[in-house]
Amino acid sequence: MAFPYHAGGGGPSSFPMSFQQPQSRASPQPSPSGAQPPRGGFGSDFNYPSPMLGLQDDQFDLFEWFPRFQSCLRYFLDHAQYSGPVQAVAAFVNIQLPHQRAHSPVLSSRSGGSPSAVPSPSVRSTGALPLPTTSNSVATLTPYIRRLVATGFDYPGVLHGFFGDDWAAGIGHLHEIERRNYLFAAKSGSWLDVKRHYDMEGGQTTPFLRPLQNVSEREIVSAESNWSEWLAMQDWMIGPRSIEHDDERNLGVDLKQESPDESHRHYHEVG
Repeated sequence: MAFPYHAGGGGPSSFPMSFQQPQSRASPQPSPSGAQPPRGGFGSDFNYPSPMLGLQDDQFDLFEWFPRFQSCLRYFLDHAQYSGPVQAVAAFVNIQLPHQRAHSPVLSSRSGGSPSAVPSPSVRSTGALPLPTTSNSVATLTPYIRRLVATGFDYPGVLHGFFGDDWAAGIGHLHEIERRNYLFAAKSGSWLDVKRHYDMEGGQTTPFLRPLQNVSEREIVSAESNWSEWLAMQDWMIGPRSIEHDDERNLGVDLKQESPDESHRHYHEVG
């Protein structure tokens, strides 16, 4: 079957690849074992809404998220990077998989040396997981999410194929953030500036850029709100100088309400 990929920003009109039909359109559920191959591979239906777009920061639990993220990382390293469809997409968007690196390749999530170590706070904050091998390799999923977003390959079926059954809970929030970052990048500079920002070292330049795919009105409104917050940050309109703070202060000064008894007494005094 033909990959549903149309020209726009330099991409091809079609991309031949064989995919299997997913068993359902529901969001992928967490895998009990944490790193089992997805039953449907890359689903052939890429147009159903992405479940992470409604995720709000106040609903995000970091400590519930982290095990799901680790599950996605293990699946990507142990299974996905060796699968034909993932290798084809990675080659097409010009990004090396961990085992293809010339220096410090990451072959799997399992240790080849010492027992597993606890990641440092600085490493955890970058979305990376140190692998306890003798080469001290570090694997991170963020570059792959960014490249899929920028090239228009961030369909749920592709994300499922890259990151496994836990992708929605494990990398869904990161995916939402990177989609927003892509919108911000497009608003901040020229096409060449954006492309340069998404290029990577070692000849892994972005072959083409595509406008953000499958965008919902809710996602645009959320991005607009966050962009307005950033503009306020640029103007130092934050904290006590924020617009919300000024509105609350003005309401407290200008709106003085009288009690019903005071209003009644004032009416008789005037009359």
